[in-house]
Amino acid sequence: MGTRLIASATQAWEKNECININQRGVELVARLYDSCKRILVTGGAGFLGSHLIDKLLKQGHEVLCVDNLFTGTKRNIEHLNADPRFEFIRHDVTFPLYLEVDEIYNLACPASPIHYQHDPVQTTKTSVHGAINMLGLAKRIKCRILQASTSEVYGDPAIHPQTEGYWGNVNPIGPRSCYDEGKRCAETLFFDYHRQHGLEIKVARIFNTYGPRMHPSDGRVVSNFIIQALRGEPITLYGDGNQTRSFCYVDDLIDGLIRLMDSPAALTGPINLGNPSEFTMRQLADLVLEETKSSSPIVTRPLPQDDPRQRKPDIALAQKNLGWLPTISLQDGLKPTVAYFRDLYG
Repeated sequence: MGTRLIASATQAWEKNECININQRGVELVARLYDSCKRILVTGGAGFLGSHLIDKLLKQGHEVLCVDNLFTGTKRNIEHLNADPRFEFIRHDVTFPLYLEVDEIYNLACPASPIHYQHDPVQTTKTSVHGAINMLGLAKRIKCRILQASTSEVYGDPAIHPQTEGYWGNVNPIGPRSCYDEGKRCAETLFFDYHRQHGLEIKVARIFNTYGPRMHPSDGRVVSNFIIQALRGEPITLYGDGNQTRSFCYVDDLIDGLIRLMDSPAALTGPINLGNPSEFTMRQLADLVLEETKSSSPIVTRPLPQDDPRQRKPDIALAQKNLGWLPTISLQDGLKPTVAYFRDLYG
């Protein structure tokens, strides 16, 4: 009996099958590639990455979190330390990585102007070298890979709302270009690997996303307004406050990423993922003041260089191909976000 049990288990392992060993012997539970996948998430200790890992673990997968902790933090993933299906690896994706996984979500890159402009050369390297290294890994192990791209590839858009067919209006030598052009180059690499090597790719263009675990010093408008309001400091509006953004709650965004990864191979993207409800910066400030019950005054400052005047996704492709539509309003999403920062700052 023991010999047969070991032989059966070995055969299942060689076929990458999930098994259950009990009194009846070895039972085949499911194919590894159908259910309990081993998934790599780069940038997994960051805002989006940590929420994605939470969702993947809830689905029953094993997750390898790779992060160099430049903007990510162990605080975002410390609740996972006791989970046997979670593993953290401190690593910079600008260097090659050798692992065996079934899927890769490439989220590694600073995403806020304060962080990506701190070391613009490294930001470009993270987008470009990081993409090359992760694509090389996916090519070697023949797995599907998703690139977290950005609405910043549209630059300061000349059309509104932005569709995936729009090529963008990006300043290639401006202070934001390390991020904008780095992500555009990463998209180029993904599609070249797809055409040249037949690699299964997915490209998501992510619009403004907010929620718990945003970095408190990321300089992005939602976290800025909330922190200023909680501290009783003046809320800083850049420009006249009439520039617009579309804000997607993190749970909605993560649902879209997973749907895209799980979609048929022919659907490569790029696919816009964002909430099409559009708000001016002044409207956002008023909502934050209402939710925080703050009496902070509003002050204005000059608009930063190359800051887009409008940003709104056309999500028709995501609705049609993924059945995806954001369900959480800005008012509802601000409640847990404010609660997170209130807890963080006591």
